Amino acid sequence: MSLARLLTDTASQHGERTAVKLDDVELTYQALDQGSQLVAGLLASHGVQPGDRVGIMLPNVPYFPAVYYGVLRAGAVVVPMNPLLKGREVQFHLEDSGAKVLFAWHDFAQDAGKGAEAAGAQLVSVAPGEFEKLLGEQEARPDVVERDDEDTAVILYTSGTTGTPKGAELTHRNLRRNVEVATALFDMSRDDIVFGGLPFFHSFGQTCALNATISRGATITLLPRFEPEKAFEVIQRDKVTILEGVPTMYSALINHPAGDTCDASSLRVCVSGGSALPGEVLRGFEEKFDAAILEGYGLSETSPVASFNHPDRERKVGSIGTPIEGVEMKVVDDDGNEVAQGEVGEIAIKGHNVMKGYWQRDDATRKVMRDGWFHTGDMATTDEDGYFFIVDRKKDLIIRGGYNVYPREIEEVLYEHPAVAEAAVVGVAHDELGEEVGAAVTLKEGESVDEDTLRDYIKEQVAAYKYPRRIWFVDELPKGPTGKILKREIETPS
Repeated sequence: MSLARLLTDTASQHGERTAVKLDDVELTYQALDQGSQLVAGLLASHGVQPGDRVGIMLPNVPYFPAVYYGVLRAGAVVVPMNPLLKGREVQFHLEDSGAKVLFAWHDFAQDAGKGAEAAGAQLVSVAPGEFEKLLGEQEARPDVVERDDEDTAVILYTSGTTGTPKGAELTHRNLRRNVEVATALFDMSRDDIVFGGLPFFHSFGQTCALNATISRGATITLLPRFEPEKAFEVIQRDKVTILEGVPTMYSALINHPAGDTCDASSLRVCVSGGSALPGEVLRGFEEKFDAAILEGYGLSETSPVASFNHPDRERKVGSIGTPIEGVEMKVVDDDGNEVAQGEVGEIAIKGHNVMKGYWQRDDATRKVMRDGWFHTGDMATTDEDGYFFIVDRKKDLIIRGGYNVYPREIEEVLYEHPAVAEAAVVGVAHDELGEEVGAAVTLKEGESVDEDTLRDYIKEQVAAYKYPRRIWFVDELPKGPTGKILKREIETPS
């Protein structure tokens, strides 16, 4: 069954309900469904056939779901792209996927146009007013081109921490089942108002916010660019009931003065994912807003949800919970053998959420898919109750003079210091030790602390080989499109 049915089924039952909202602009399910029919017609006029790839380079605006479901309706494959990509990056995504058409937001038309031209793809500029006019000239395609469960619905490009990005092929079944699991975990109903601040071109926002909302007939209220003050305005104005974010979003909300006067009493469920949530951030948010955060875990390659702190079970702070229904997880050594409880190993995942493979990258697929298990590159431990605790990314591990240092452990301590807003611990090249432990830190507004004081604070709480010998202060840490801190882009002062 096509993923497009999420929209068509809901529209047939709840056509007059508001599906998508952006400030004063509201789109009903009926209007969204009609928009997707016209997009499917536009694609037909461009010669797009079932199975063809179509790029979407749009921010979180109401046009995104209209185009997204229109592409799926036509039986084509969605290739979501960050609107901030430059020309050569656009070219890579389009050439690698073989996309025939690219829908791009008008503000980014220059880079999108360069990339599309170089890749031989047709550019469709999406500008308010003009795009409606273009769609009005099309013949609506009300039918949904049916696809097999195992057909690819979306190709999500990974962030490319090593080499060029790889496209994870997610099937209609992968994504549909993940939506079913997510909506059950959040106990989502048509009465919910979902915060739409996670980018839809990313797996977390696409599955857990957009597709989950549409499947239940709820309303998603959009925030194209995350800013704490605007987020508080949206939460209070629209009485948001489900807040989904990454750790840096929660950290920003805690530290922004607008939170002191915001009425966030409507919040029912808060969800964190994307990277490990520092315990201090979780406690600070819950104390300030009286709303519990449930932390989950997943990757683009797992559609994305793999594990979660289930609402009906014990929640453990610092844990990514237990596997979702129909999914298995284990912690293994380099040979794929399961390690003992409490020992550090790599998370491996098996189940309905695991991707088909990397698009046209059989060698890369074989590296991560072994005996039916997807090897994530994330290091973790398990406890006696089967709860998983992320230690760090395998590639972020620092080996200092033969000793393993897991950055997340040191970051947790840093976040507990009252002056620290954000921190990232990284390996710094060292002639004798191989690597030294370093920390890039941003401070809360109005707070101050010097390097020696902060180093002594950490030194008291961790083993001697673990504390950062080098600490430097920055105005801002580099972040990816979802707000995830990008350690590979942190510059070490000379």
